[in-house]
Amino acid sequence: MNPDSVKSTLSNLAFGNVLAAAARDYKKELVDQEKTQTSSSTNHEVDLDELMDDPELEKLHADRIAALKKEAEKRQEFKRQGHGEYREVTEGDFLGEVTGSEKVVCHFYHREFYRCKIMDKHLKALAPIHLDTKFIKLDAENAPFFIAKLGIKTLPCVILFRKGIATDRLIGFQDLGGKDDFTTKKLEVLLLKKGIIAGRKGDEDDDVEGYNEDKSRTVRSSVDPDSDSE
Repeated sequence: MNPDSVKSTLSNLAFGNVLAAAARDYKKELVDQEKTQTSSSTNHEVDLDELMDDPELEKLHADRIAALKKEAEKRQEFKRQGHGEYREVTEGDFLGEVTGSEKVVCHFYHREFYRCKIMDKHLKALAPIHLDTKFIKLDAENAPFFIAKLGIKTLPCVILFRKGIATDRLIGFQDLGGKDDFTTKKLEVLLLKKGIIAGRKGDEDDDVEGYNEDKSRTVRSSVDPDSDSE
């Protein structure tokens, strides 16, 4: 046999053995990786199971559900009391409205007064946001008894009630800069300072109708600046 041929054959056999060994090692590595992944997955599932059975987490979850349920019930009760919208009431309904809720904002207005319409716009925007406070309005011409009883001389007049007792009032726009172009936010901050509404989380101006108006925009005042008073 040709020595070169024998050498070539032996060399090929050796190369083949190397490839075979490499293939076995590669297959073994794949099997080991698969076992490792399966084991990791199993451990992960066990950890999740243990987590789901954690009594502290179950209590936190139950407490959260209970809090959400209580909040939903509270919101429904407020709506039954007439909260969440800016409503007009009659003189006959007035006492029941202001004594039926802990916090009430009542706007005494005149239909023809321009400044009363401005106040209407801002109160209407705030009513759906501050659900814990009732927002109502009463036509001054149709409520002579309460106008006299509460000593209302200038309109618009916004009276703040707590548990049926008048605790504070906004007369005209004197607490709002004395001008017609005040923002809803400014009125909200004033009512917040007076404690008749609760603060909101974060800055949610965009959620209030009218907040997106250009603040440089001026609302034209009435032709007769003294027309909004009795």
